[in-house]
Amino acid sequence: MRNLLLSFMLWAMSGWVGAATIVVLGDSISAGYGLEKIDQGWVSLLAEKLRPRGMIVVNASISGDTSAGGLSRVDALLAQHHPAVLILELGGNDGLRGLPPAQMAANLGGIIDRAGAAGAQVLLLGMKIPPNYGKRYTEMFQKVYADLAGRSGVASVPFLLDGVGGVEAYMQADGIHPNREAQSLLLEQVWNKLEPLLAGQPR
Repeated sequence: MRNLLLSFMLWAMSGWVGAATIVVLGDSISAGYGLEKIDQGWVSLLAEKLRPRGMIVVNASISGDTSAGGLSRVDALLAQHHPAVLILELGGNDGLRGLPPAQMAANLGGIIDRAGAAGAQVLLLGMKIPPNYGKRYTEMFQKVYADLAGRSGVASVPFLLDGVGGVEAYMQADGIHPNREAQSLLLEQVWNKLEPLLAGQPR
């Protein structure tokens, strides 16, 4: 009886930790590339917003990461953090490198499937690439996110940089990465889709 009670307590504790944790699996956009301080990035702003709820945000984003890199890391992240929500922000570097959209779709789909099997909800953050890769490729790339969201039923932001990308006041000199002024706008995009997922989570 004592062992059974101990097992239940450990299960309950692990469940509470998982329910209170969000993991962000992304690339430079979420890693805060080019910002003066990491705490200026949208992920840090999200962590600050959720701190009063007792929720933890783990930023597992790596600048330059691809969908394949995310797939190779997701199992360890799920096992370590037991997140209630996985925010998936990958694919931009696949597009910039001209990698096959079908492979990107398979990688992102694998991450979504593994997160779901681990009991995590997924928020998929879509991305777009510059038109210089050609109309066919750019359309195929963008279609990946819509198809994944439709097929898997996960929550999604169609384009994370909507209202930011291409706007000089919100972009760094490289024209690719959002500056400090844009981070609150990125957070707003994410929060609009994330908040409903958190409705049932403990505070």
